[in-house]
Amino acid sequence: MMATSWPCGILRSSRFAALLLVTAAAQAQVTVPSAASVAPAAQQPVAPVQATPPAADATTAATATSWKQLRLIKLPNPGAASLDRRGALYVADADNNLRQYGPEGLPLNTYAPAQPGHVAQVEAWNVTTTLVFNDDRQQLVLLDRFLAPITEVRLADYLDGTVRVATLAPDNVIWLLDESNLVLREFDPNTLRLVQSTPLDLIIGRSRPDFRFIRQYQNNIYLVDRSTGIYVFDNLGNYKKKLPFTGLGAIGFRGDELYYLDAGAIHFYHLYTQAERRVALPAGLDPATVRQVLVGETYAYIFMATGIAVYQL
Repeated sequence: MMATSWPCGILRSSRFAALLLVTAAAQAQVTVPSAASVAPAAQQPVAPVQATPPAADATTAATATSWKQLRLIKLPNPGAASLDRRGALYVADADNNLRQYGPEGLPLNTYAPAQPGHVAQVEAWNVTTTLVFNDDRQQLVLLDRFLAPITEVRLADYLDGTVRVATLAPDNVIWLLDESNLVLREFDPNTLRLVQSTPLDLIIGRSRPDFRFIRQYQNNIYLVDRSTGIYVFDNLGNYKKKLPFTGLGAIGFRGDELYYLDAGAIHFYHLYTQAERRVALPAGLDPATVRQVLVGETYAYIFMATGIAVYQL
């Protein structure tokens, strides 16, 4: 049998194609899922962590913004606080009464409970209903938009455990973090029953959590653990991912951004593009005196021991 003679050009093309196939196969073997990928919690022994955006140059100063102070709300040692959709401010005072202010910081209403308890969290985003969570009494209080009581719920009557944080969702269900059993629970205040529960032990692993805050925003639930970061769940309680922001006691939301106070600046993190930016606090303000910041569409509120400074953005 005579050997077939192949044209030189065909041989070169075949060798090049083979080289491409080998290279593609090698790349496929070393490619791994992104750290930001999301998979059901049951399929992952360790919580997936959102990829951290490239760190900014340490020498780059935070972006300056135009701060115009309007007034100082003289409220010594303000506590838990929240903004509603209209920009009204709700804040617990040193006696655990809840005070309501207009967007410019003018007083509107006050709720003084007959049996005060420590206000651990306030959620007023719904406008029509405001939630007050008393952690020492393990009690939920629902108020209308004028801070008149709607109902009170004693949590010990419905679950066997200690709730650390609680928040009111847009559909008026309440999300609770049962710290004793390490479970995220959904509670319906209308039917007074637990709707569903999400165990967190496999998600958190062997870390020792320090839960400080919870909030539902844009169909996601954000659970702040000061030790390890922010755990993100969908509005059905299914685990999605973890954001690597540690050392936080609370977070806020503005538009499509999550924000928090750290190192003398307000850090903004875009929920969908993962872009980050920093805004410096007002000039002349000692960052060491700032305890908390809430940012609305037009106004910002800076919490200090002496009261709350109201700024127009």
